[in-house]
Amino acid sequence: MTDAGITATGADWNAWQESWDRQQEWYMPDREERFRIMLDMVEALTGPAPRVLDLACGTGTITARLLARFPDAVSTGVDLDPALLTIAEGTFAGDDRVSLVAADLEDPDWPAKLPYDSYDAVLTATALHWFHAEPLAALYGRVAELVRDGGVFMNADRMIDETTPRINAAERAQRHARMDDGKRDGALDWAEWWQLAAKDPVLAEPTARRFEIYGEHADGDMPSAAWHARVLREKGFGEVRPVWCSPSDTLLLALK
Repeated sequence: MTDAGITATGADWNAWQESWDRQQEWYMPDREERFRIMLDMVEALTGPAPRVLDLACGTGTITARLLARFPDAVSTGVDLDPALLTIAEGTFAGDDRVSLVAADLEDPDWPAKLPYDSYDAVLTATALHWFHAEPLAALYGRVAELVRDGGVFMNADRMIDETTPRINAAERAQRHARMDDGKRDGALDWAEWWQLAAKDPVLAEPTARRFEIYGEHADGDMPSAAWHARVLREKGFGEVRPVWCSPSDTLLLALK
């Protein structure tokens, strides 16, 4: 199994970013649209030079798009995944606008590791579905303390509305049919991408550690957008609502 553009040394960080993007887009073909709306709302509510916390940052997908659009922004990426953080570290090496923090978001003391006490925006995408409801609610409380008054939190993720089972089933069947088409055209899925990382001389060791931490798959609860909105209000946000959605995913914005 190969992926064009990834070098034998694993040092071509742009190629790894591109490969990660393609793998994620196999699952979410509208992925860039949610990022565009996310950054539109950052600009609308905090201006063009925000201080951003990229929560569960992974390879730094949000940070890369943030800095491309807003060169005067600064970003703190926080994650526990050693392999994805290795890619982020390689990508942003030497960029003093970016700081990266290794931390467990279920540890109540993780905010103490951050370089700033508050942020204009806390942004996350396709990550918090790993959490069960109780620790996610606790995380939202800590996020609320980090967002300045007038600042925003946005989460773009799978948010399942269990009150519409027929709609959900039809969307899922259509999505999987399209994914099957992409697979026939050579798309890498999640497992195949990680197999590739595990063979890379630079990423093999952090990839092994990553699977020791997380295991193979997410097992979070994936509650509805209404649940997320209710909990965010309970934790101190004044206005909360979706600003983008697809049949399966929602970008929820919470204004402090």
